[in-house]
Amino acid sequence: MTSAPLAARLRVPSGPLFFPVTAYGPDGSLDLDVYRTHVRHGVEAGAAAVFAACGTGEFHALSPEEFEACVRAAVQETAGRVPVVAGAGYGTALAVRYARLAERAGADGLLVLPPYLVVAAQEGLLKHYRAVAAATALPAIVYQRDNAVFTPETVVELARTEGIIGLKDGLGDLDLMQRIISAVRTEVPGDFLYFNGLPTAELTQLAYRALGVTLYSSAVFCFAPDMALAFHRALTTGDESTARRLLDGFYRPFVELRAQGRGYAVSLVKAGVRLRGLDVGEVRPPLHEPSEDHVKQLAQMLERGCALLEEDK
Repeated sequence: MTSAPLAARLRVPSGPLFFPVTAYGPDGSLDLDVYRTHVRHGVEAGAAAVFAACGTGEFHALSPEEFEACVRAAVQETAGRVPVVAGAGYGTALAVRYARLAERAGADGLLVLPPYLVVAAQEGLLKHYRAVAAATALPAIVYQRDNAVFTPETVVELARTEGIIGLKDGLGDLDLMQRIISAVRTEVPGDFLYFNGLPTAELTQLAYRALGVTLYSSAVFCFAPDMALAFHRALTTGDESTARRLLDGFYRPFVELRAQGRGYAVSLVKAGVRLRGLDVGEVRPPLHEPSEDHVKQLAQMLERGCALLEEDK
C-alpha cells in the first residue's frame, strides 16, 4: 500500500466525506449490524470516502477491539467502492497500536487525532506524528485542533515525511492556514492535501475554498445526505446562490443549535440519524444526549431543509 492511491482518490471527491456515527444497542454495547447499515446507506447515497471511528464516530469511547471491529465492518461494507480512513489517537504508543489495528482491519488510510491531554512543543508533535506514520504502510492525514496546533515550518516537515499526505484543520485560523499552505507550496514539491475539519464544516467552506481547500468533512451527511450532497454539488458547480440558501436556511441554524450543548457536534448528529429512522443508540459518556426541546428543534430544521431542497427541483 502506498500513499498515492488514497491521495488520488481523495483529491477530487465525487461527494461529501462521510464520518459515520458508531451504533450502540439498548444496553450500550456495539451494534455492528446497525453500524453496517449506516455505512452502507452512506456509500449508496454518494459518499466519496468513509472515515470510520473518528471524532463523530466516538473514537474516544471505543475499546481497541470495538475500534477494529468498526473499521473492519466499514471496509467490508464499502467493498472497495470508496476508501476507508480510520482514526488513530492518544499517546504515541497507543496511536501506533490503533494504526496497526486499522491496517489489520483493511483500512486505506489513517486520520491521526491529537495526542491525549498534553500540550507539546512542535518538536515533540513532529516526532509523534512521524512515529505513527512510520508504524504502518497506511498513508496518514494529520488532524490539527485543540492541543495539536502547528507552525507552518512544522507542517512543511510533516509534508516531507513519508506516509503523511495531508492536514485536516479543526482550528479555524484562516491566517495560519494561509501561511501553512503557502509555506508547503513553496518548500515541498508535489501535492499535499488539506481538509476543512471544523464541526459542520459546510458553514465555513466558502471561506476555506478561497484558500484553495476544497475537501471537507460532513457530519450532516450522516443524517441528511440529500442536504449535504446538494451543498457539495452547489460548491462544485459554482452555484453560490444555492449554497448560500442552504447556509442561511439550514446550516447556520443547525450550528447555532449545536453551540447550545457541549458535545453536540456528536450527540446532535446521532439524534439526527435517529430522527431519520435508523436507531444508532445514544452517545456514550462522558458525552450526553441533547435535550428533548433541542431534538424537536432539530426535527423542525430538517423539515425546513427538506423544503429548501424541494425548491430546487
